[in-house]
Amino acid sequence: MEAMNDDLAPLNARIDRTNELLQRMLAEVAKTPSTHAIFVDAGYLYAAAGRLVAGTEDRRAFDLDADALIEALIDKARTVFADSRLLRVYWYDGARRRIHTAEQQSIAELPDVKVRLGNLNANNQQKGVDSLIRTDLESLARHRAISDAALLGGDEDLVSAVEAAQGYGARVHLWGIEAPEGRNQAEPLLWEVDSQRTLDLDFFKPYVSRRPTHTGEMPGGLRPGREDVRFVGAQIAAKWLASRGRESLVELLPGHPYLPGSVDQDLLVEAEGLLQYSLRGQADLRRALRDGFWEHLRAQY
Repeated sequence: MEAMNDDLAPLNARIDRTNELLQRMLAEVAKTPSTHAIFVDAGYLYAAAGRLVAGTEDRRAFDLDADALIEALIDKARTVFADSRLLRVYWYDGARRRIHTAEQQSIAELPDVKVRLGNLNANNQQKGVDSLIRTDLESLARHRAISDAALLGGDEDLVSAVEAAQGYGARVHLWGIEAPEGRNQAEPLLWEVDSQRTLDLDFFKPYVSRRPTHTGEMPGGLRPGREDVRFVGAQIAAKWLASRGRESLVELLPGHPYLPGSVDQDLLVEAEGLLQYSLRGQADLRRALRDGFWEHLRAQY
């Protein structure tokens, strides 16, 4: 019996060592923060948000402040995935010969945003976008780069993308846009995802505006320069510090370079009043406005 125990001793030692390594690995996994990414099918976004807010799916008939909307989506994800960090936002759209438009280029320059382009056919229909979403979702899930995916889309062709990501252990959460009537997301897609969430009219109203024949302009018809808008952003920050108090604004600092949706909308409205010029759909000026706001705020702390 004693000889048998001697023979088993090396095996028991290896088992103990394996258990120790497993416990260490599990402890490391427990300490690793969860990571999420946001996947936006821009074709669905423009069509559904345009119909909801502007009453049309025609992109030429309305302006979408994609810069501010992306920040609002990031802010929403922060509340939904409270104990998780953002990997990035993936923005999928179509373009002829996959050449960025000026708007798509502006979106691509945003921090934490990756623009992925499919083709546009002769009827301005996106081609290849769903396969791009599947490729990214599956790859990120397979490499354990994300634990959760927020998918803003509605096409039934996305079901395979959802299944691929779930097959590697990622959870996929479908975000939709309120439909004035009926549904704007395929039922098989709704059945397949881990959770569903609908963003309503109030969420999109600040970021979608029907395009007027003539946009608001400064006296003399001049578009303000980036430095002018940056200065106005700093002015508003100084005014807010005086009126709202340092404590209320210091809470914004950890979120830099993003502003909560409500704060960003207040900043936009006040700046447009001071400039007497509409900043809707003008991503470069909106960015200059936020830059001026942040520069003054961070200089105080």
